Amino acid sequence: MKKKIKFKSGKKKISFKYVFTISFTTLIIAILMRAVSDVLLENIVLAYSYFILMAIILIGIIFDIVGVAVTSSDDTKFHAMAADKVYGAKESIMLIKNAEKVSSICNDVIGDVCGIISGAVSTWIVAQLLINGFNNGKEWLALAMTGVVSALTVGGKALGKFFAINFNCNIVYMAGKTIRFFKFRKD
Repeated sequence: MKKKIKFKSGKKKISFKYVFTISFTTLIIAILMRAVSDVLLENIVLAYSYFILMAIILIGIIFDIVGVAVTSSDDTKFHAMAADKVYGAKESIMLIKNAEKVSSICNDVIGDVCGIISGAVSTWIVAQLLINGFNNGKEWLALAMTGVVSALTVGGKALGKFFAINFNCNIVYMAGKTIRFFKFRKD
């Protein structure tokens, strides 16, 4: 007779308050990021817009790395560090204990918003190229820009996931130190 394997179901219930809060936060962050990118792109030389686009893609990749590192990390090392009062260890524990929320904010909110904004910026770049007379192969221009932005984003996140999983403690510790630094500045 075969044994039936039973898996424990999650003990936590879904918090609709959290879902609403994260949705509203996403709305605000998306509007702010779009407004900032619009202001930056308004009177900028076209060549510099590529740097803005790369910065937006890089921000999405970095936050994706942090989100994956937090979810794949264990807090036991950080408890020993916190006992020795190591700078940023308590914040690292806080990140790991709230891994589902940190992951949601880093991967979904910041990462996805950066993906959407990078698409809008790449569309703006294509429009500027067309306005400035780049009409040769204009059909392929938008396709090429979409492909390059997508490849950089997905490839960067794939490479980032490798580092996030293999160096998760280091990444979480850097994030914890960064949070501690800003907490110190705030105090």
